[in-house]
Amino acid sequence: MNLKTNLLSALVLAIMLAGGIAQAGESLWRVEERIDIEAVPSWFPVGFSLLTAGERQYVAYYNAQHQLTVATRALDQRQWQTVKLDSKVGWDSHNYLTMACDAAGNLHLAGNMHCVPLVYFCTESPGDITTLRRKAMTGQDEARCTYPVFMRDAAGRLIFHYRDGSSGNGRRLYNVYDDKTQTWSRLLQTPLFDGQGQRNAYPLGPIAGPDKRFHVHWVWRDTPDCATNNNLSYARSPDLIHWETAAGEPIALPMTLATKGLIVDPVPSGGGMINGGSHLVFDSLQRPLIVYHKSDSSGNMQIYAARFDDGKWTIQSLTAWEQPVKFSGGGAMPFIGIQIATPQRTPEGAWIVGYHHRDYGRGSVAFDETTLQPVTANVTPPQRELPAELNQSEIQFEGVGARQAGDLGKSNDPHVRYVLTWATLPANHDRPRNGPLPPPAMLRLCKLVRAEPVDKP
Repeated sequence: MNLKTNLLSALVLAIMLAGGIAQAGESLWRVEERIDIEAVPSWFPVGFSLLTAGERQYVAYYNAQHQLTVATRALDQRQWQTVKLDSKVGWDSHNYLTMACDAAGNLHLAGNMHCVPLVYFCTESPGDITTLRRKAMTGQDEARCTYPVFMRDAAGRLIFHYRDGSSGNGRRLYNVYDDKTQTWSRLLQTPLFDGQGQRNAYPLGPIAGPDKRFHVHWVWRDTPDCATNNNLSYARSPDLIHWETAAGEPIALPMTLATKGLIVDPVPSGGGMINGGSHLVFDSLQRPLIVYHKSDSSGNMQIYAARFDDGKWTIQSLTAWEQPVKFSGGGAMPFIGIQIATPQRTPEGAWIVGYHHRDYGRGSVAFDETTLQPVTANVTPPQRELPAELNQSEIQFEGVGARQAGDLGKSNDPHVRYVLTWATLPANHDRPRNGPLPPPAMLRLCKLVRAEPVDKP
């Protein structure tokens, strides 16, 4: 190894011996109230959904019999009203649930989909979950749906996007909702991403940035094997319709692997990336900053940071680990040997990235915002996003851990927020488990209150 690599190795070793640069401090939030909802499966993980809309709250989940269930309450009441819908989940951890409300107050619900026909419900009377009815959207390309997402565009319109196809062979389609006619139509007449029958994109986003643009980053995958993720990429848009590269060059849709100007890091298939293994944040100058993991030239797993500067992507290694992390397989993967958290910015302008490594354990690395170089000095620990007690499982069974789901809406009171909590075993490739199973877990709504004053409403 050269001198630069040796110095970086020493730096990272010092960080790891210290147990990570910064252990999170106390949360600004404390639990004020817990409200039981219903018993749910603890034998496999799948995402549930919480939506606070005005003075009403909705929760979508699978009960202990795997039945799709929706619960609602007024914020000033503890009692839930529930309805069971005609959809049951098996063991597939892909089949998360998501919700949104339209301008009239009707609830939209989608989920329980992994390469199956569209599963979508909408109320026929605002606020009345007993009127939830299964419906189509556009009626086109709705036979093999996965990864449903509701979002708002720059004009506030309700948008829905999903994957049409399968892992290694898929397209991303976008719909827009008309509040006047209460109908869906295509936002884009072409897919946003098209794998051309040879691959599919795994996007994270689009998310609204501080620069009034939408930003999306993704990897391509060639087959259902997660080892075949490749080519970290990025694009941006002012309106979800007109797209451009990081350099501001217009993009003709659909975006494909061959589209010029999109690749951040040309990581090959088998290069140590996994879909969901990257995070996009914005630095103090509103520039997108992507943190991800991949294998280095020696085959060892590392964490990297990338930012677009002076017409090109600047990429910096944040670690100098000397162990490879090999993974492969299909379905919902358990821990693959490496996991990184969303970077958090410190008051000093540094960024901290938490990690879990098969060989090096749990810790964190920090890097300078300007240079992207790793740092160890003058780094203030970030505060916890949630109270530590929410990470404690109430079920004493080997492998069971706590899970949370954040609020897709928000409280009208800036001093209050809500989160769902329950406990499950980790993913198991979407297959049933053999042997004894843990008891069902209680799904709870936790009301959190800010522990100190809010500067901004």
